[in-house]
Amino acid sequence: MDFSSLTYLEIHEHIRSGSIAVIPTGCTEQQGPRLPVDFDTWFSATVCQAGAERAGRLGTQVLVLPVIPFGPAPEHRNFGSGYIHIPLQIHEQLISAVLDSLAEQGFQRMIIWRGCGGHNLKNVTKDFNLRLAGKCRAFLPEMPYAQIMEGIAPGIPGGHADSFCVALSLYLRPESLRTDKIPAPELAPVNWCDPQLDFSNYSSSGTIGDPSRGTREMGAGLWNAIVEEVALTFIQMAGYALT
Repeated sequence: MDFSSLTYLEIHEHIRSGSIAVIPTGCTEQQGPRLPVDFDTWFSATVCQAGAERAGRLGTQVLVLPVIPFGPAPEHRNFGSGYIHIPLQIHEQLISAVLDSLAEQGFQRMIIWRGCGGHNLKNVTKDFNLRLAGKCRAFLPEMPYAQIMEGIAPGIPGGHADSFCVALSLYLRPESLRTDKIPAPELAPVNWCDPQLDFSNYSSSGTIGDPSRGTREMGAGLWNAIVEEVALTFIQMAGYALT
């Protein structure tokens, strides 16, 4: 399932057998005082690998590329440290180049799995699909996390570095948490569509929402539901017609 661990000849055989390729995108940005700055990157890679393994057991072969750890993150600048900001145009060019490389090799279906809700790559996938219509197709599925969280733990305010992230960290890598640094909830409504979004206008800690209610049990429920949903998404998109 891991693209980077295979030889080029093994990848060629996967292409011939119709495997789909998944491109996980991540970002490096502050996640409040309790979580490390790699949370989005780590989770994107981890969930794609688990979803690919589940899809493989159900008969759909998926290759997961190495996660891209950097993306646009200007909204975190005013916290002073912990971010790598890639300008939007460069990020889009990078993803477009990855798609083109996969298409040149013969992959027919590619999925961009976003590790950050701010990765708006609709124009990239639209342009790619227009240029290569009938030959291959790129997909940009919606991330199911908010809906799954609401179904398992309804009513907990979220937004960034919140109980969702804490619960999954407690379940999957508890050693990453700074257990003595749980910030107070910060619940100011955020204009997520603001092109000049600045998290420091809404939060003093970097957290948006309530990070205090995440538990290991919540994390287990979230993880199982997310992996199943990701696997089903991979399977569905592997079956889409190219035209």
